[in-house]
Amino acid sequence: MSGVSDYIRLLESAAGQSCSIACMGIDPVAEGLPSPSHSFSSRVLEFFEPVFEQMLKEKVLPGAFKPNIGYFHVFDAPFEERFEGSLALSKVIQLIRQHFPNIPLILDMKRGDIARSSQNYAQEAFSVWKGDAVTIFPYMGSDSVGPFIEAAAENGGGVYVLNRTSNPGGRELQNIICNDSRPLYSHVADKVIEWNRAKANVGAVVGATSPEELKELAALYGSHSVPLLIPGVGGQGGSAQQTVKLLKESGYPLALARVNSSSSLTHPWVKKKSPLPKDWPVQVVENLRILNQELAYEQ
Repeated sequence: MSGVSDYIRLLESAAGQSCSIACMGIDPVAEGLPSPSHSFSSRVLEFFEPVFEQMLKEKVLPGAFKPNIGYFHVFDAPFEERFEGSLALSKVIQLIRQHFPNIPLILDMKRGDIARSSQNYAQEAFSVWKGDAVTIFPYMGSDSVGPFIEAAAENGGGVYVLNRTSNPGGRELQNIICNDSRPLYSHVADKVIEWNRAKANVGAVVGATSPEELKELAALYGSHSVPLLIPGVGGQGGSAQQTVKLLKESGYPLALARVNSSSSLTHPWVKKKSPLPKDWPVQVVENLRILNQELAYEQ
């Protein structure tokens, strides 16, 4: 196929509208939320609703949102018939859709299975949670990735394949040298490009904490219009300014990139072991403003 998919158009449009390629990770932790005596879902809503309203008020927007499902489901207690985590996730997604209807919602689910199981996971991402994109594992190949690509295409969305991740242990497998003297992540990149040809909706996750690999892969992906999701900026030690510099040097189209930061944007006081500030919406928006400036995206 090749060409421009609905998801590519969404990324480009959102970057233009928000003047940002930042991705705001939504990873709520109990220590960073107000009203400790309230339910988790109420606390999440109490935290994010004024944050989103402040973002609109100051016209400081990200280029995408990325809720991490693992930060929500841990607060479910199914044997006690309580689903506070799932309820909190639904409330956050509804707020995002209400306030920012044209900005991509990337579900960080890291799913991957085969056959009907993969189809079910894909349905969970796009039909149940109504995401615009989802992160997935490539380890089981086309049998696993294919159902996600099809479901994404049916819903005008995209998928991000884990390629060269930001965690220190990523190199234990991803940098294994294969028989042709190329690392495994390079072979995964070849498959991402191949998968992207069919629907033009397949992207890659490449961490900011591996700058050499990021520059290499961005140069490769740029000519194929493969979207990039780049975690690792902020709390994991990656630099926003270095990241955007590498993307520009590699000739990558910036509108297709989303550079993620999570805790450094929404609750940096937790790492500092400081209490929740009274003006947290103002502080979160200021953190996002600084990240947008560091990424320096211009149409």
